[in-house]
Amino acid sequence: MSRIVKAAAVQIAPDLTSRDKTLARVLDAIDEAAGNGADLVVFPETFVPYYPYFSFVLPPVQQGKPHLALYEQAVTVPSEETRRVAKRCAHHGVVAVLGINERDHGSLYNAQLIFDADGTLRLKRRKITPTYHERMVWGQGDGSGLKVVDTRVGRLGALACWEHYNPLARYALMTQHEEIHAAQFPGSLVGPIFAEQIEVTMRHHALEAGCFVVNATGWLTEDQIASVTDDVALQKGLRGGCMTCIITPEGRHAVPPLTEGEGILYADLDMALVTKRKRMMDSVGHYARPELLALRHDPSPMATRHMTAPEVPFPSIPLED
Repeated sequence: MSRIVKAAAVQIAPDLTSRDKTLARVLDAIDEAAGNGADLVVFPETFVPYYPYFSFVLPPVQQGKPHLALYEQAVTVPSEETRRVAKRCAHHGVVAVLGINERDHGSLYNAQLIFDADGTLRLKRRKITPTYHERMVWGQGDGSGLKVVDTRVGRLGALACWEHYNPLARYALMTQHEEIHAAQFPGSLVGPIFAEQIEVTMRHHALEAGCFVVNATGWLTEDQIASVTDDVALQKGLRGGCMTCIITPEGRHAVPPLTEGEGILYADLDMALVTKRKRMMDSVGHYARPELLALRHDPSPMATRHMTAPEVPFPSIPLED
């Protein structure tokens, strides 16, 4: 008997002023998707509190104030924000993939969180290489996040934006036999050509990996675009680039994509299609040639401190009478 997973890909606007208001939009979207029968809900890249659109249109010398504002609104893991998402997932019994700006002391990271249907945080991963302008905002992730996790909807992996242009990053997930791939892009960026490129990339990964791809991109209103920059010429770079879509293992759109405005896409994923595709071409199984071509993947977290001996705590010195 076929196993059916109902997926939801969310394309909505964040609140560019408030983590709490954006989080409220996340929780409302989970409620709405679950009410429509969704088992899996995928949100856009670094959706909470918002993607750093300012970094694409402002020169570095002008980024200090909005960058510090992002620090103030960023999410730590764990936190009250992650607990609220976890509780909402458990309440509805849904799996959610949420993009956040993660604050870890003095650095920000582009992070993806996978919450299972019981509220367990199955994975926190960081984008391994921020793209172009993003390098002014985020630090780098490491190989520990290139991981596929077992969830109630199946084996689930995730990458953010241009990580999909790193074939070895994708292959690292493919070797772990992901059944559903969650992809996240910022949306409202670059222009129409970005949407075209996203579509090509999502369809190709579905074909090559033999998995479903659920991709979510964000959306900005005209007022939000104007709040990022009042330069009309630069505002053009904050439109287009939306391609929220759900792709089958055969590289087809399960439903028409969402390229403008807000909304939630829904599609029933027949997991039997994974086997159907891989019977013909399993790129990490019968179609692989590991004696000729193989991937070396270091999954260890990259620490900045390596102790050569156990740490001895400094003894407290009591105050003298």
